[in-house]
Amino acid sequence: MTQFLGHAIPPALVQTLRTVPRHLFLPDRIWRGDGQGGYGLCDHEEEPERWLETAYSDASLVTQFTNGLPTSSASMPSMVLRTLMLAGLHTLSRPLRVAEMGTGTGFNAALLCALLGDKGVTTIELDRGLAQAGESNLRAAGYAPTVVHGDAAAGWLDRAPYDLTLATFSVDRIPSAWLAQTVPGGRIITPWNSAWCCYGTLALTTTQDGSAQGNFHSFAAFMPMRRPHAAARAPGPATPDGSPKTTTSTLSPWEVAGGDLDAEFHVGLTVPGVSFGWDTSGDHAPVRLDVTDTTGSSWATVDYDGHHNGRFAVAQSGPRRLWDEITAAHERWLTLGRPSVDQHGLTIDTTGTRTRWVQAVGGQHTL
Repeated sequence: MTQFLGHAIPPALVQTLRTVPRHLFLPDRIWRGDGQGGYGLCDHEEEPERWLETAYSDASLVTQFTNGLPTSSASMPSMVLRTLMLAGLHTLSRPLRVAEMGTGTGFNAALLCALLGDKGVTTIELDRGLAQAGESNLRAAGYAPTVVHGDAAAGWLDRAPYDLTLATFSVDRIPSAWLAQTVPGGRIITPWNSAWCCYGTLALTTTQDGSAQGNFHSFAAFMPMRRPHAAARAPGPATPDGSPKTTTSTLSPWEVAGGDLDAEFHVGLTVPGVSFGWDTSGDHAPVRLDVTDTTGSSWATVDYDGHHNGRFAVAQSGPRRLWDEITAAHERWLTLGRPSVDQHGLTIDTTGTRTRWVQAVGGQHTL
């Protein structure tokens, strides 16, 4: 692979890819998406040639399931390359110290070692089994970074400060520990997610006073960060009268949940804690969009009757009027000129206050 997304891969990264064999970091059983929301198994023992071909495909490969859900994967190589380029690791002018958040298979840590040397790389993994397997894979491939079994959200100050904090999972909030462990003028790069849209990569630059600012970039959809002993969500307050409010809407649910990643990203960034799911069972309507407040009891449904493309039945319940919030966010997005993911940014000030903004018509706008 010497090109991706129409661009030539920098020579330093080409050499790194050739140096680090991806197959050494994969288990015998790997799963690749089947394009229909499921995963197809590839077993090295049963299909060694197909397994090897899959290992070197430009695809994300699931390497672990927990309770039926994927909880670890080998990231798509092209996305790994884009992240390394965003970090500037292909144009190094001096040695760097990097903290990798999420060891996983160890492949990304091996790439970092090939670029920076073993002593410059610290990698932290929450899952003890993954930390042990990742370290074993790294040793077998000839690399010896510092591998830590710990909570990546808490960082690793023992070897701080770092010039770069690089995450291999997505977050919806930058942990304060990452700011504390990164040198002024350093970089924090992480895939991003919201309850509405798991997409995008954030690249922040830290400052002398402990603040940070940067832009989102339109690539990557990574698994979200896992936390130890995550508490179950407490139920939110009940709807005052127990009955939903019904209205109609001219906003098509497909406009905000139909695959337009720029629109979905904006909604996710500006309407916190709200997720969606499509119901095509026909039990309630030919097509229904279910909208849920992941932090409370509010919900909304938007129904398409199969005939009218400009009018949709809406029901909303709970202390938040979720569809009203989404409609307002979408209208703001249109007013701003349909800004792309790359036009959005985030500033974290010295008090830890997060300010979301977009660079669009008329300059920078706070969201």
